[in-house]
Amino acid sequence: MIKFTIITLFQEALEPYLKTSMMWKATEKGLAEYNFVNLREFGLGPHRSVDDTPYGGGDGMLLRCEPVFTAIESVKDKDPTAKVIIPTPVGKTWNQEMARNFASEVKNVHYIILCPHYEGYDERILSIVDYKISLGKYVLTGGELPALIIIDSVVRLIPGVLGGEKSAEIESFSDGDNLEYPQYTKPYDFRGMTVPDILLSGNHGEIAKWRAEHSGKVI
Repeated sequence: MIKFTIITLFQEALEPYLKTSMMWKATEKGLAEYNFVNLREFGLGPHRSVDDTPYGGGDGMLLRCEPVFTAIESVKDKDPTAKVIIPTPVGKTWNQEMARNFASEVKNVHYIILCPHYEGYDERILSIVDYKISLGKYVLTGGELPALIIIDSVVRLIPGVLGGEKSAEIESFSDGDNLEYPQYTKPYDFRGMTVPDILLSGNHGEIAKWRAEHSGKVI
């Protein structure tokens, strides 16, 4: 089983997605588990503050070390083997190969995903992070969406989650930068756009050849 513990201020933004479709199917089959830690519970003072202004000046607020360290340590106290992930612009760009590598470690592996918020985080937090992951050259308001993307892209690759045995083998990026071949279903003719006749021929050799010719690479 693969386990994700998500440290967040906005659990309500994550739960609906993880309780639907393949993510829920994975939990029903005992292949994945999702847990949440409310960062606010480790906040400081009467208002349970988790952020403060940056040294040196500047706009926005930064996540403080104390609540983040304590929240992560509360999970690691129960499972010292858990690895910490943080979505961050300074991380390695997430791709299908990385997702596949994470999915291959499903036997009793536990990942803690910290969801940053505000303007950023105190740099010292990175000292307890195992994986720094970026989703690309853009900025989001928090780490909840990146957390869902990481979880989804990993969990769907666990054997038994998707329907077909080879569903994940033939899709885009399953082998480097490959793009999946075009696919069609009924009806044969939709508003003058027809299905390529080769796909109806029953000649599996020619179909395989057509699919290979119409698969591509990222440009």
